[in-house]
Amino acid sequence: MSDTPNPNPTRHHASPHLGLVAVIFTVLFLAGLYPVTVFGGLPYFPGPWETADVISNFFRAKPGAVLACAFFHFGAAIALGIFTASIVSRLQFLGVRAAGAFIALFGGLATALNMMAEASILSVMARPGIVEDSGLVYALYHLQIAFGGVGFSVPLGLLFGGVSIPAAFMRLLPKWVVGLGLLLFGIGELSSLNIISPPALFLIPLTRFPGFIWLIAAGFLIPSTTGARAKPAVVHAT
Repeated sequence: MSDTPNPNPTRHHASPHLGLVAVIFTVLFLAGLYPVTVFGGLPYFPGPWETADVISNFFRAKPGAVLACAFFHFGAAIALGIFTASIVSRLQFLGVRAAGAFIALFGGLATALNMMAEASILSVMARPGIVEDSGLVYALYHLQIAFGGVGFSVPLGLLFGGVSIPAAFMRLLPKWVVGLGLLLFGIGELSSLNIISPPALFLIPLTRFPGFIWLIAAGFLIPSTTGARAKPAVVHAT
């Protein structure tokens, strides 16, 4: 009896656990929303349709909540950057050689960098000497909305699409994850209409919040190993 060497040994991709990183990103992002939304009490974070006085009054009233939001969202951006680099590395490890992996890399890193810019602007807006200047706060507010609005949803859609398309061809993810990713890719790109059409604002949260589900699902379900352990071949001597 002799054993035939396994020509395709199982290999494991060395990376952070993608599912856990996606969960950390989601928790940090939602933690940042807590102090500036209904859970943190009145006044709430103002929408872009509010007047300059309403916006500046919010930042004067809740500088601590704004700084907490900025802190958690900055951390979430780091987690998203780690997730993006890791999942693109995973795609290449699994044999993806298409441009989709690099589109995903661009989209995820652009989202993370825009989140860092948004958080940095928020932290500046809550500082003494700035928060008292209503005109300056109003300008900075709309700048951070640009980074955290279409600057978030459009490149994030590229991450979804860049992963989902090669994953569909290579059957790396369940069909429902691929389908959700492609749907969010389309919504994310359409959200760019908000630049010229304010009513398209709803497309941004429609990309953002279901996107948390996709990130977590993709992180837990994408394979981390390649190859297969072949059963030893048994040769009977005569």
